[in-house]
Amino acid sequence: MINRDLIEIFIELAREKNIERSELGTIIEQLFLFIIEKETGESDNCSVIVNLDKGEIEIYVEKTIVEEVDDDHFDITLERAIELEPDLAGELKLGDTFVEVIDPARFGRRLVANARQFLNKRTREVQQQYIYEDYVQRIGEVIIGTVHQVHRENTFVNIEQTELRMPRNEQIYSERFRRGDTIRALVKSVEVTSKGPDILISRSDDLFLYKLFEMEVPEIEDGIIEIKGIARKPGERSKIIVHSVDKRIDAVGACVGMRGSRIQSVVRELNNEKIDIVNFTEKSEVFITRALSPAKPVDLYIDDDRKYCVAIFDEGGLENAVGRSGVNINLASKLTGYTIDAYTKSEYEEVLINQKTTLESLKGITKTLSKKLVKAGIISVADYLNTKKYVLIDELELDDKEVKSISDAVNLFIEVTHNKEEEVEEVVVEDIDLETNETSEEILSEESSDEPQDLEEDEVVEEEQPDNNEEKVEE
Repeated sequence: MINRDLIEIFIELAREKNIERSELGTIIEQLFLFIIEKETGESDNCSVIVNLDKGEIEIYVEKTIVEEVDDDHFDITLERAIELEPDLAGELKLGDTFVEVIDPARFGRRLVANARQFLNKRTREVQQQYIYEDYVQRIGEVIIGTVHQVHRENTFVNIEQTELRMPRNEQIYSERFRRGDTIRALVKSVEVTSKGPDILISRSDDLFLYKLFEMEVPEIEDGIIEIKGIARKPGERSKIIVHSVDKRIDAVGACVGMRGSRIQSVVRELNNEKIDIVNFTEKSEVFITRALSPAKPVDLYIDDDRKYCVAIFDEGGLENAVGRSGVNINLASKLTGYTIDAYTKSEYEEVLINQKTTLESLKGITKTLSKKLVKAGIISVADYLNTKKYVLIDELELDDKEVKSISDAVNLFIEVTHNKEEEVEEVVVEDIDLETNETSEEILSEESSDEPQDLEEDEVVEEEQPDNNEEKVEE
């Protein structure tokens, strides 16, 4: 009777915890082995068989037949073995292994009393393992959940009684949630802790933006349009590089959608975050120009070797180029992989004048080093900036220490000079080459039909443009 009663208890609890029937049998086996080990100190010679359908529990203990019992958990006399199994009287002898059947009723009422507590513990462990394995497979997936708790550092979201955690730095800074709100987020990571799996979700991750576009733009999911890069300041602005593998399909137009329907859905989900969509090109000058949108540079000086660019703007264009707190230019730098410095024409003319400063006058450059440079015709800061690094090493035979001394001195000079003229942001300049292969007029003429998109929630594109024309809605 105790077998069936106990199994019914287990089945009821398992049903509450959504534990599979196959796992329940294993849990019951572990329970009895645990109790046996607690009583005797050993359970390796024991086995438990559970039949949930019949409501039966069978416990077997392997013992050695001996003349005198030292430990009744491991030993049994021949007489006792024959008494338990009379049919084997002629077959049993000293030294044989005898399997004794243990009645579960032997463990008494405490078994039933402790079964629920043990099952709760084990089912919780099993459930946590299920949750961990499930969400490990869902990393990178967008989920929908309900806000359960809102704390200063974390927002807790529930999905089918599973708790997910969204730290403050994984949220869009302008968002405020209330208990009961329904939200979307990206499963970012899953870790095992003593309290169970810690499932981290994010709305600020670049991948979240990627997944939102993938959900809204079928061409991305089908592989026709590729998102080649994302630069994002969550809640403020994002820039996306897109490329169509099918020349017949306009990548930017597909991402925007008819009358802006696709991109507006993403913008609304991101709490009106501005989104610039940029067509990919291998031409660095065109690419950088597009990435700097909504600002349009009048000139560019690009050093592809050092991944550095100086962008020149009209007096009224510099503010748009930099953006609030430097957001626009920083995102453009991240998107393109180039360090971009922005100047007005007058500011840059002053920089060029300052660059006529002799290297000899800079702190950190010795007279010996200066003589080597002068001998090679490298006299001013501008001369140095227009000299390739390999020339310093291979032709002038300068060592790494000397090259670093020059670089540090020039960088400090440019940084100090720029800080005096530019209060918008701090600019750190690497060794640069201010030569460019194309004029600004050539650059800007190539991007006439490839301006990026910048749409907010309430902005609407009036009509769909033909292929190879990007739609633009002013902020």
